[in-house]
Amino acid sequence: MREERRGELLATAAEVFAAQGYNATTVRQIADAAGMLAGSLYYHFDSKEAMVDEILTAFLDELWAGYDAVLAAGLGPRETIEALVTESFREIDRHHAAVAIYQREARYLADRHPRFGYLADARRRLARAWLGTLERGVADGVFRTDLDIRLTYRFVRDTVWVAASWYRPGARHSPEEIARQYLSMVLDGIALRD
Repeated sequence: MREERRGELLATAAEVFAAQGYNATTVRQIADAAGMLAGSLYYHFDSKEAMVDEILTAFLDELWAGYDAVLAAGLGPRETIEALVTESFREIDRHHAAVAIYQREARYLADRHPRFGYLADARRRLARAWLGTLERGVADGVFRTDLDIRLTYRFVRDTVWVAASWYRPGARHSPEEIARQYLSMVLDGIALRD
């Protein structure tokens, strides 16, 4: 029962952090949103840092479980990109608030709080996964050789993850449908072919 309550409190905290930002959020605001006294929140967590840490760790652990499965599947470069994009949209759906927190706060937290050093490591690990796939695609003749790989990575990364700012879980399109549309635009373009 205590773990269930912790999960509920983390979900509430994630929504408050995502809506207001980490610095602007107080423990009292999280407690108010959870319908409890601020002091009672300390029964479950020792600080707001501990809460955001658990939120981000859970998101990144699940993201890496999905990414690692994709990277280990032995897919071709295009199929790997397709699977990484699809997995990313699934994570946006499952961890919407955590993705918003990560997008807005990861660099700040990693730079100012030693306990969040893993966020900088996660950023580098994500870059290696995507860049390695893009480089393999160029080497295999699947992707164009005239593209700047780092710029391509940043474009695809930002195009996918910024969706957390507008996507709402349970909306009209499933994460897989959105991924298909994004992939069509990214991999095939939007212009009519001759």
